[in-house]
Order: sequence, then C-alpha cells, then structure tokens
Amino acid sequence: MEEKFIKDLALEQTIGHHHALGTSITLQTFGTTDDYAIQKSFELIDHYEDVLTVNRDQSEIMDINHAAGDHAVQISKGAYDLVKLAIEKSRERFGFNALIGPVVKLWHIGFKGAHVPAKSEIEQKMLLTDPYNVKLDDVNQSVFLLQKGMELDLGGIAKGWIADRVKDLWHAYGINSGIINLGGNILLVGDSPKRVGGQWAIGIQDPKEPRGDNITSVMVPECSAVTSGTYERYLVVDGKKYHHLIDPRTGYPVQTDLAGVTTFTKTSVEAEIECKRLFFAGKPIKGWSDDPDRIGAIFVYNDERVVYDNFGK
Repeated sequence: MEEKFIKDLALEQTIGHHHALGTSITLQTFGTTDDYAIQKSFELIDHYEDVLTVNRDQSEIMDINHAAGDHAVQISKGAYDLVKLAIEKSRERFGFNALIGPVVKLWHIGFKGAHVPAKSEIEQKMLLTDPYNVKLDDVNQSVFLLQKGMELDLGGIAKGWIADRVKDLWHAYGINSGIINLGGNILLVGDSPKRVGGQWAIGIQDPKEPRGDNITSVMVPECSAVTSGTYERYLVVDGKKYHHLIDPRTGYPVQTDLAGVTTFTKTSVEAEIECKRLFFAGKPIKGWSDDPDRIGAIFVYNDERVVYDNFGK
C-alpha cells in the first residue's frame, strides 16, 4: 500500500521552467497537478532579482553601489538580512567576499574581453574589497560602502537565499515535496516520492565530461546541493589556464588541485557559503560535518580522485 501511494504521488507532479538570475530555472512539485504555486514562485524569484541584481543599473543593491563613498542607503528587510550575512561571512576571510566585484570585472573570465590584468591593476582594485569598510546600521536597515568605487555583489549567495524563500512559499501553499533547481543550485523539499525511504539521488558532475555526465552519486535526505568548480568558465593564455574563481586574498584565481566541491546542507544559502569555504580550503575541514545542518560534501580533483566527507564511501 505504501509503495502504491508513493507511486501515485510521484505521478501527480507539476514542472515549470523559467529564465531568471542569469540562468535556467526548473521547479518541480509532487503531489499536485496545480501549477499555481510554481507560477507564484517565478513571480517571487523575479521580485528578488529586481531587488538584488547588479546586472542592471537599478536595484536596491545598485543603489548601495551608486552611493559608495557618499552616503548610506536604506533597503528592504530581506535584502538587508542577506547583505548583513554576506558581510559577516566576508569578514571571516575564508575565501568568500561579497566585495570582490571590482577585481572579478578586471579578469572578466567567461565573458568577452577576458584577459590577465596587470599586477598593478589588481593591487589597485584590491584596495576596494575590504569588508570592514562597510557600515551596517541594524536600526535603519541601511548599508554604507565607505570608499568610492566599492561594489557589493551578492551573486555568490543570492541564489541559495532565494531558493530558501521559494521553499518557504511552497510550505505556505501546502507543497511538501519537490525540487527547486536554480541553474544547478538544488534544493530538495521534503521526502522523495519515488523511494520508500524518502531519500533523493544526486549525481556529481564529472569535470572532464559534458554537463550531465556524473562521476559519482549519493543518496541524501531533504537538503540543498551546491557545487563550486573550475571546469566551466576559464581563460587560457600562453598555455596557462585561469579559472573564474578569484581568491579575494590575492586577486588571482585560487591555486588548487580541486576541480569542484559539492556541499549538502539543510538550507541553500548555507550550501552556497560552505561550498566556497570548502573550495578555498581545497580539502575536507576537520570537524566541518559535525554540524547537524551539514549533511556532507564531495570533493572531485583534477586527476578525477573523489573524496567523500561524511558519506562513508
């Protein structure tokens, strides 16, 4: 009887596709054929993109950037909470820095005009990336970038935060099982209706093969899966490969033997943050998976060696 219920639930599903946040988005809900929640989710995603984007001239984050070195800008509560989280994590200096934008723009890896900047250019732009040069005002929910030319960019964690907000919306509409896929940033909601144990199967990309070819896979409970890797966006100059993940401690692509790392955590914004922490570490961190909100991590190296953290393989 239980297996039949699971099969029926899996058959009752709705899938929606959308383009936002600079990527292809797929939302899949189980247990219903009504797409109302999915359409409302797309509206929510578009709203948060309008608020958080730095790819247009106008947004709450761009208002902060335009006012750099001049005055503080008051923003909405959700945006302020995310900015505060980004700045707090940037101040930990483990590799993530929400102010690294001016340096990333110098390299422009993955886009037209990508090149290796002069050392002097990098040093100059690095002066604009100090996360302690940001004044946060909790009472007024305002943000002040203290130096002219500083830029705040939440691209490193915004998708995860937005995915968590979509999950909140689903729960409000009574959606208890589904998959939120924001361009490869995966948030698994509830139990999988396709397996009696409720676990989900997640494949890990083989860095040397086309997208969709997996090097391994794992079974996980409800969680988010996020990957940081060097294999999709890079620049080759005089035979040397420069990937797009810039180390905010040096201004150059991080030196690593790691092709990619995938983290599995309870929330998607944490998966984004911890993925970067582990990527910049280049290997498992002792005690990292002791936190109950961290399901585990998988490291794939350039020689295709796979290391599992907390998966027992």
